[in-house]
Amino acid sequence: MDAPTTHTKTSGSFSLDVQAIRDRARQNIEEGVITEAYAADRDEVVELLNGALATELVCVLRYKRHYFMASGIHAEAVTAEFAEHATQEQDHADRIAARIIELGGEPDFNPQNLTRRSHSEYVEGTDLKSMIRENLVAERIAIDSYKKMVDYIGDKDRTTRRLLEEILAVEEEHAHDMADLLERG
Repeated sequence: MDAPTTHTKTSGSFSLDVQAIRDRARQNIEEGVITEAYAADRDEVVELLNGALATELVCVLRYKRHYFMASGIHAEAVTAEFAEHATQEQDHADRIAARIIELGGEPDFNPQNLTRRSHSEYVEGTDLKSMIRENLVAERIAIDSYKKMVDYIGDKDRTTRRLLEEILAVEEEHAHDMADLLERG
């Protein structure tokens, strides 16, 4: 075998002891993706992600209800947005649940816990305008929540941070869409 145990960048600012990394990878193997380099509190991150999961699932349910209940002269264009957002929120929930599993946690899909854990509320709305308004409120809540989670996680768990930042960007698009619809309404 001709694999060196240490690689050093020519500038001298980067050193990597490959053999030490290999040895550590064999230790605590039951920890999966959690290595010595993981700096976050895994239980706290799983708890945060379960709150985000509940938020996304409540948003899916609200958007689905609004999709089916919307009526009126402008309903067709608005329901298309509701359907698209419901699909994207479900994708967010799936990605969050997958990350919880990667971290060795259990995603909480228990319906009794969803509204308790969710950052946003499930508000049905009585007409098209109130449905759009409630979705905009929920998106604004999600934006603030995700920003706070991203700031809290920082560099301690870059994979989770990147996931949350990607979701945050979509939530901002959703808020923009709902604000546009409300303005046109």
